[in-house]
Amino acid sequence: VQLQASGGGLVQAGGSLSLSCASSRRTVSNNAMGWFRRAPGKEREFVGGVSWRGDNTYFADFAKGRFTISRDNAKNAMNLQMNSLKPEDTAVYYCAVYISGGYYYPSSYRYWGKGTLVTVSS
Repeated sequence: VQLQASGGGLVQAGGSLSLSCASSRRTVSNNAMGWFRRAPGKEREFVGGVSWRGDNTYFADFAKGRFTISRDNAKNAMNLQMNSLKPEDTAVYYCAVYISGGYYYPSSYRYWGKGTLVTVSS
């Protein structure tokens, strides 16, 4: 399984950005998926996730109320909509497939794709 995140770019604080995650295989439709990010000099952290049917989402505290996640299993795709962006949201964003364990832990995920850089200017 290969995942590819895209849609990153430069945006001003307060702006919005939509990231996409495309999967090479349909089998990920049976798995929950998640978004993580890694800011410069920091460890990878959980952003949010979505159940395999797309009917349940969960977010890190910093993302609640600003970010939403959706998925389209027919297209093997997942989206992360980010609103009210802040400079501290600047990071490389990654998508991954949930396997087992706590949702917030990177070790619970596999098939990490290349990330996409989001830069939020003040």
